[in-house]
Amino acid sequence: MSRRMSFSQAAGAALLLGVSIGGAQAQAKPDDVQLLQKAAQDAEQKLRQSFTNLQFEGFEPAPVKGPIYQASAGSRMLYYAPESEHILFATVYDRNGVNVTALAQDARAQRQLAAIDPKQALEIGPKDAPSVIEFTDPDCPYCRALDRFWTAKAAEGKPVRRLVYFVSGIHPEAATKAEHILCAPDREASFKALYAGAKPPALLTCPEGRAKVEADAALVKKVGVSGTPTLIVGGKIISGFDQAEIEAFLGQAYAAKASTHAQR
Repeated sequence: MSRRMSFSQAAGAALLLGVSIGGAQAQAKPDDVQLLQKAAQDAEQKLRQSFTNLQFEGFEPAPVKGPIYQASAGSRMLYYAPESEHILFATVYDRNGVNVTALAQDARAQRQLAAIDPKQALEIGPKDAPSVIEFTDPDCPYCRALDRFWTAKAAEGKPVRRLVYFVSGIHPEAATKAEHILCAPDREASFKALYAGAKPPALLTCPEGRAKVEADAALVKKVGVSGTPTLIVGGKIISGFDQAEIEAFLGQAYAAKASTHAQR
């Protein structure tokens, strides 16, 4: 995936340049105004020289003050200025057009992948299909919609191998329902039934299932999953049932698979 700027969509490219000027001017003493104006002029000139493929129609101080820190929430990177208590949902580029926000997202995804042991997952789907790491909650409506989506894709000839981990800290019955699935003789069938809306008269319990739910909860905390469903596909994090991104992943995965078969 390219991490270079698409200049027609790069509204946030000048963000950090404007931020430092805005924060400084807000705190300026009267006798410093001239220096700040000169700094703003220099910053604007540097912006236009650095990003020559962009046409800027305005340049003015930003409301943000002080230093800016990078944070993550789900699959998104965001930027926080504690002094002025601003959160910036932005994409940051360097002067070469490289999307440094996307690079940070990729690095975070790789750290998360390193913490995940696929052998500890509940596997659903054929072993030779493209793999998807899935953090899910039995009581999450979007997780249930995602399960229906996977079933539909399998019927189209595009199944996936789901490596499932349960998130049990959001809905009150999630842990007991996850344990029920893990204690069933046929885990995949139990998963499908519960996600389809089945209401067993009694939920199964067992030490092995309870231990797996607890291990999944520890992994969720370590990896930093904050919502469901959360997917990791092709080294990329997808927060929520983002059908467009999932379809793109499937298209790439099955195109690559077809190319591999054609070369044999």
